[in-house]
Amino acid sequence: MSPFSTILTHPGGAHKDEFLACCVLLAECPAPIVRREPSPADLADPSVAVIDVGHSHDPALNNFDHHQLPRDHVPTCSLSIVLQHLGLYEDARQFCEWLEPAEWFDCRGPMDTARWLGVERNVIGKLNSPIDGTLLRRFASSSQLSAGDPLWEMMRLIGEDILGYVRSLRERLDFIARHAVLWTLDEVPGAPAVLFLARTDPLPDDPSAAIERYVESRGLGDRVIGLISPDRRSPGYGLSRHRDNQRLDFTRISGESDVHFAHARGFVAKTSATDHARLRALILGALQGG
Repeated sequence: MSPFSTILTHPGGAHKDEFLACCVLLAECPAPIVRREPSPADLADPSVAVIDVGHSHDPALNNFDHHQLPRDHVPTCSLSIVLQHLGLYEDARQFCEWLEPAEWFDCRGPMDTARWLGVERNVIGKLNSPIDGTLLRRFASSSQLSAGDPLWEMMRLIGEDILGYVRSLRERLDFIARHAVLWTLDEVPGAPAVLFLARTDPLPDDPSAAIERYVESRGLGDRVIGLISPDRRSPGYGLSRHRDNQRLDFTRISGESDVHFAHARGFVAKTSATDHARLRALILGALQGG
């Protein structure tokens, strides 16, 4: 993405979609933020990123407004089309559970969003964060922000965290796809499965952080009851439940010589074992009725 001279969005009340769209663009191409109506010259100048205003969605000119879309269009906000332009939208929709509700809220309002979520309208208000409120109010009261302004710097950090999370999670999922093996427990009625993630050298930064999401993305959530992944603190492995499956209770193996930690609530354990047969045996030992 080419550098911007300005990131421009509308004045007046601020909403989460243009605020986050500006955050993401700041992380990619830091520039001053100006809050005013765009001129025809702004819309024609690709060095001016125009967000959530201007009635133009033209990524080639860095114009990102969604308000001209048809009334019945799938909920799409300015953040949606910025992420689409960056080639990150599909991953963001998959990894960021907050994105689709944000699209609905911006395009359909709180009543329709509550109905879509299957909750009462007052539940939406109960989820409001004072952090969101403060940031949006301060943003709404600003006409211009630039490097060094506390809010500008915070927005850049928010954008970096969003982009970093989406991009790093994709890398972790790709790593898991290359190194994970599904172990079917044929000894057990119903043949449940455990996902085993092999240790590699070097081991990427916390790949197991995405292992549960990997299981769900592959449609294995109803079959997989447990996870085995490299322990970051030792050469061994961590054993855990998937979806908090109560069939696994790791306190059942707490007395094993190679199990150095089993949580009292039974949902996780740590072992120095690395042999596949031994790891499998520990899972079977933790399995209720196994």
